[in-house]
Amino acid sequence: MDELSGKSALVTGGGSGLGRAIAQTFAAAGAGVMIAGRRKEPLEETAAAHPGRIHCVAGDVTREPDRQRIVAESERALGGLDILVNCAGILESGTLEGTSLEAWDRAMDINVRSVFALTRLALPALLARRGCILNLSSVAGLRPYPGVLAYCVSKAAVDQMTRCLAVELAPRGVRVNALNPGVVVTNLHLAGGMGQSDYEAFLERGKATHPLGRVGQPDDVAAIALFLASDRASWITGGTFSVDGGRALASAR
Repeated sequence: MDELSGKSALVTGGGSGLGRAIAQTFAAAGAGVMIAGRRKEPLEETAAAHPGRIHCVAGDVTREPDRQRIVAESERALGGLDILVNCAGILESGTLEGTSLEAWDRAMDINVRSVFALTRLALPALLARRGCILNLSSVAGLRPYPGVLAYCVSKAAVDQMTRCLAVELAPRGVRVNALNPGVVVTNLHLAGGMGQSDYEAFLERGKATHPLGRVGQPDDVAAIALFLASDRASWITGGTFSVDGGRALASAR
């Protein structure tokens, strides 16, 4: 499979979960890939699957000097940029009364502001190659769910940013799309504070809340990311694509 042969991609959040799966899928399809994340060790573990094809740069996407370095290192190592995948994100739990301003700001900073800022920095390179942008959103950007207010609002913002950028950048040859996964087996919920036993029960309950009868695996999402990044999707922009086993259809079940 070489449909991304000769292409270069930057994937944030590439040390685990969806970012790892997307980076490895792109590399297997022939792309040169730079992965970014805060911790070096998980990045190196991701890169080990495709030595010489996946490169690493440690950095925090919420810090402007790190964002500048991530983009500069990507262009230097890869010789340019065709694809940007904004995958880094955080899950903040809480109701209106239970969400502090600090938690709200943290969700908006990581899930929204960093996507905007990193995309601005990468845009000149993407324009030069008439490339594409893929934002990782969530079913929670399309449907409301109780107890994750800041997360839902931040992902809805990502969806609208995707549509706005698609309209703005289409005349300049850059496509912009978003993926809206349902529950996928990653470390997102555990990192968001859910305990292991609660997480296992949550995944079990996912068999009922997803009409197809199971929660997702990272490769389920990576397969659609590959399609949207490829030339097969050259007439697709501004889409928010549900990859969720039907979860958005069931809404708040």
